[in-house]
Amino acid sequence: MGLKDLHLKFKAFRLRRFLIGDGKRKKKGIEFTRRPSWMMPVSHGYYVVEDQSFRGGSDDFECSSVVVQREPVGDIECWFFGVSDNQIADGIHKYIQSHLFSKNPNVTQVRRNSKEIMRKAYLCARAKIRETYEADEIWRAGSVSALVMNAEKLVTAYMGDYRAVVCRNGVAHQISSCDQQSGKRHWSRRLMSVRILGFNFGKVKQPIGSELVIAAERIDSSTEFVIIASAGIWEVMQNQEAVNLIRHLEDPKEAAGCLAKEALNRMSKSSIACLIIHFD
Repeated sequence: MGLKDLHLKFKAFRLRRFLIGDGKRKKKGIEFTRRPSWMMPVSHGYYVVEDQSFRGGSDDFECSSVVVQREPVGDIECWFFGVSDNQIADGIHKYIQSHLFSKNPNVTQVRRNSKEIMRKAYLCARAKIRETYEADEIWRAGSVSALVMNAEKLVTAYMGDYRAVVCRNGVAHQISSCDQQSGKRHWSRRLMSVRILGFNFGKVKQPIGSELVIAAERIDSSTEFVIIASAGIWEVMQNQEAVNLIRHLEDPKEAAGCLAKEALNRMSKSSIACLIIHFD
């Protein structure tokens, strides 16, 4: 090969590097190949306590259901995670299955309306409970779900005493929505109006199950993991406590087991189930 040929080959290589990069980058002394965001590893682990009757609960105690599904939707890699009361779990998952993981999904609609799909899944499932069970059962039903799209977008929904918490740079952030905030303010104004008018209706309590929280946010380099868990975790543990307890654990399955066992040690009476989603 002549000198001229070598020179041309070198110029072509430099141009290719300029257009697509050299394919490698360094972070903390580790060299690895650059990958599209949708190929970023999303790992998970869950733990469910199947019998808590020894804690003084009823003999007909039912544990929560856990659902994990991963499907390609066009050019989107979708993960669906759910921890739900058995009364509502089937309805939510069937709606997600038919509207998100259908054979011929509308990718554009999925990208734009993922939050609305999650909202309708919950509303439809809750309506079905209303038809089947007595009114009191509606307020006791709980569920929390997370939809991860291309490891870039996180859509969450929860109701009842179930909850989703994100760890960003070691700090716990409970996922909430603007709708929930305005709803709480509206409820406060109503309660204040009653007091001002001088009526006495006794203790006023808003049904827990009536609040449905739907939120969407970006997943970035500060997002370490997400905890989605049932009432049995959150009735004995604060958000930051839960994050501090498992942040040092790299295996999400081990982390989920750690949270569940700690809830048992703290004598939690409600259903204990949790799922950890790690972003590596």
